Amino acid sequence: MSIRARLLLSYILMSFLPLILLAITLYLILNAFVGDFIGRYHLDFSDNKNPFKVIMTEQKEVFTDMKLQASTDPDQLLNPSLLDSWESQLNPINMSIVLQKNNQLVYASPSLDQTEVAKAFDSIEMPGSFVDYFYISNNYTFQYKDLSEGHLYIVTDIGPLSEYLGKYLVISLLLLIAIILLTNGVLTYFVFRSTVTPLQKLRRAVDQIKEGDLDSTVHFQKDEIGGLFQAFEEMRAQLKHSKAVQLQYEENRKELVSNISHDLKTPIASIKGYVEGILDGVADNPDKMDRYIRTIYAKTKDMDKLIDELFMLSKLDMGKLPFYFEKVNINKFLEDCTEEMQFVLMEKGINLTLELSTSEPVLIKADREKLKRAISNILDNAAKYMDKEQGIVQIRLQDEGEWVHLQIEDNGQGMREDELPHIFERFYRSDLSRNSETGGSGLGLAIVKQIIEEHGGEVQAASEAGVGTRIWIRLRMVMPHE
Repeated sequence: MSIRARLLLSYILMSFLPLILLAITLYLILNAFVGDFIGRYHLDFSDNKNPFKVIMTEQKEVFTDMKLQASTDPDQLLNPSLLDSWESQLNPINMSIVLQKNNQLVYASPSLDQTEVAKAFDSIEMPGSFVDYFYISNNYTFQYKDLSEGHLYIVTDIGPLSEYLGKYLVISLLLLIAIILLTNGVLTYFVFRSTVTPLQKLRRAVDQIKEGDLDSTVHFQKDEIGGLFQAFEEMRAQLKHSKAVQLQYEENRKELVSNISHDLKTPIASIKGYVEGILDGVADNPDKMDRYIRTIYAKTKDMDKLIDELFMLSKLDMGKLPFYFEKVNINKFLEDCTEEMQFVLMEKGINLTLELSTSEPVLIKADREKLKRAISNILDNAAKYMDKEQGIVQIRLQDEGEWVHLQIEDNGQGMREDELPHIFERFYRSDLSRNSETGGSGLGLAIVKQIIEEHGGEVQAASEAGVGTRIWIRLRMVMPHE
């Protein structure tokens, strides 16, 4: 059940359960009250009788007799035998007689509390329906033979009814409080189980992350709070990944420092040796001096290139190398690159060719300078590992749907299958000796990979030892509507 459904159920319980329980309670109390009332006032509902009609009929008959007596011989109203006769008729229907003479109580039924009757009827001037705890069903004013004013009342003692009402009112209030507490408990249980318990679980998971434990997963249901748990779980996975990446970066940094130290130490040692040779007078003729100077120059040029590649790779890592994207006709762009690189490769005995699938313009979004750097790095790599007398490098371009596929293939020495997964790693060289004379800096293809990925593309390689290497670059085309 979702948290929304649980809260809705809690709302319904909070809204309607008290009413339902209160209705049931009131029904039970009313039944008990009616039972007490029927027992106290001797009501008979059997045989479809209307007890109230029976009561009214009986008390009307008695009241008629009493009025007739008061009209003919009022003094006889105080006749004990006559009063007992009327009492015997009124007692079963819980009614009583009260007589006054000159506003003074002269008779009250034995079933009534004489003190309460005297108090209630003591100062009565114009009686209404109720006098304190007495309900006046009928009253009649007459004159005794001595011309004193008399009052005749048929009353019902409602004192017990007041007691019942008070008793059941207290019971009702207590039950109402119990209902509210019960409903609140049910609501609290639902809310606690739906929200507080999952949040406590989430708190424990946060504490685990705070302590460095990123491996403990959090199980969740598919509800609103489950969405929060899912976001938390995604955050935990991202933190775990970030931590792993950070550790990998740290390892890469250590390896980078080690590799830089190695790659800089070798040419510096060579330069130092040649400079010492010059200072010691070993280069004692112009030809030898020229050879020493040229070697020093070549080594410093290699160092400058290595530093330049390190600088570019560092900027790419930090995202501080700006890319200026524009619409580029890749056909024309490759023609210019091929024309520029042909002369360099031709001097090394390598024939560079370009094959386009169409003469129509094929547009991509690219940074001309960075993309040219990537292609140059691939071609330089092909030249370094060329071991054939007649080297061949072919560039092929094909457009497939929304993508442009650029393939650069050479017939160089190639690589073993176990080397392929590593060629785009930094400082990786296929030769185990890490000889910079033959293997370069090991940064060229790493730079290619990052440049292509910044273009939203991807780069892959395939190779066969002794046959050659193929590198594919995949870039997205610019659609006509863009």
